[in-house]
Amino acid sequence: MAEDTYLTVEEAAEAASRERSSKFLAYIYPVRNEEEIRQHLDTLRKRYFDATHHCYAWRLGPQGERFRANDDGEPSGTAGKPILGQMLSGNVTDCLIVVVRYFGGTKLGVPGLIAAYREAAAEALAAAKVVERTVDRAITVDFPYAAMNDIMRAVKECQPVIRSQCFDNLCTLELTIRESRADELEQRLKKAGGSIAENEKPRTEDSQFRE
Repeated sequence: MAEDTYLTVEEAAEAASRERSSKFLAYIYPVRNEEEIRQHLDTLRKRYFDATHHCYAWRLGPQGERFRANDDGEPSGTAGKPILGQMLSGNVTDCLIVVVRYFGGTKLGVPGLIAAYREAAAEALAAAKVVERTVDRAITVDFPYAAMNDIMRAVKECQPVIRSQCFDNLCTLELTIRESRADELEQRLKKAGGSIAENEKPRTEDSQFRE
């Protein structure tokens, strides 16, 4: 896999399993931000309001640089961590896995809980379609109308996605291209007479996720 690609799930999927009369319902969702994560968690908590636990883990960012695991009342490290471990094993990011447990009356013990949550997360991941995505850079270029032909030649040859365009005395193109080809495109645009606007850098600070 190239440095500017990553794996995620294409759409939501679910799986169910039982362990010594406890029922485990596992859900996996593609997510792009923490607000989407909150919405999915709220929906499941309302839907399964009578469940014993709603344990989960998530990863965000092309390298999974932002992540969280939550045991929701299970013994520390027995639920969220094994769920997260399955995401790491599958090398998937930008996704959330929630495992809803209905306690069946028989305690599983620490090893049993770890195995049960790990298996539930693995089954949800197996039910999902894993897809490869590219890490993209947004580029905004301003240029005089006289530079139109040279600018459009560079765009045609580098083949970015054109998100918006405005042609006037001062023209503007908003483009998106995969990270590994972004520097080349910017250089071509500058050489053709364009001015590259500073785009907002991705947020990399510590997560401010709140339940």
